[in-house]
Amino acid sequence: MALSALALCSRALLKIGAQPIASLDEGTAEAEVAANLYPAVRDALLSLHPWSFATAQASLPRLAARPAADFANAFQLPAGFLRALSAGSPGAGRGLSYRLLEDRLHCNAEEVTLSYVFRPEESAFPPFFAAALATRLAAEFCIPLTENTSRTQMLYGLAESELRAARLADSQQATPRAIEDFPLLAARR
Repeated sequence: MALSALALCSRALLKIGAQPIASLDEGTAEAEVAANLYPAVRDALLSLHPWSFATAQASLPRLAARPAADFANAFQLPAGFLRALSAGSPGAGRGLSYRLLEDRLHCNAEEVTLSYVFRPEESAFPPFFAAALATRLAAEFCIPLTENTSRTQMLYGLAESELRAARLADSQQATPRAIEDFPLLAARR
């Protein structure tokens, strides 16, 4: 089965002993709980960590309307934006001071390159993230569908453990960042 919101919700339902669903709008209690909780849980887990599969950089379009105070320019955030990681000038992904207000990035620069977390398609989720998400969904679905608090607590603990393992696996897919500006290193010179 291709990875989708429906497949992830069905996995979560199986983890709590409920019947899997054929559609998120089929009218059952399971489908209603899944349809209402899935988007928020997915976005929350995606926002928790700069996942390699959900991180991008984009040059932002500058808006004609200028901010009322503090910064000279406003830029439109990209579609699917969940969380900012850093902003920089073209050719650099960081180094600028900025503030997010409403759906815009305010900054004094004329051009901005934003490093950010976005909402990818479920088919792009690696197995380690899909497993952590399904377990977290199971924990979220447990109270409304089973009213079993002890099972819910156990599932939350399992979800946290799987999320730690997923963050570790994802973090090992890039060269670690070096310490660039640390006062103790400067003092030794």
